[in-house]
Amino acid sequence: MPQLIETATIIKSAGNKPKSISEFVGRVNTGHGDLSVARMKSPEGWVEPGQTPEFLEITLVLEGMVCVEYKGGELNVQAGQAIITQPGEWIRYSTPEAGGAEYVAICMPAFSMDTVHRDE
Repeated sequence: MPQLIETATIIKSAGNKPKSISEFVGRVNTGHGDLSVARMKSPEGWVEPGQTPEFLEITLVLEGMVCVEYKGGELNVQAGQAIITQPGEWIRYSTPEAGGAEYVAICMPAFSMDTVHRDE
């Protein structure tokens, strides 16, 4: 039988400004360790610490723009676009433009503080 997920769990965010993270599927809200799906809303000027996660991450931008820095450059992911980052790849997310951004993050396996490996 299909499982309806009626509400998300709000997760504490990292970064220089508060960001809204609503986990729909993952370790916290549904107990899934193989996949996580979260909706993010971040303000203009938000910057997250760099990280080298052990999981694959797909970011689908719904509104605004998400800047993804990686060793060797950066990509600006606009509304209607997505990006895939590979496990073991250093990345840093930010939302520098006016209005911030809204996006969906899908992680395989599920996001975990133990496997994100954020910079100090």
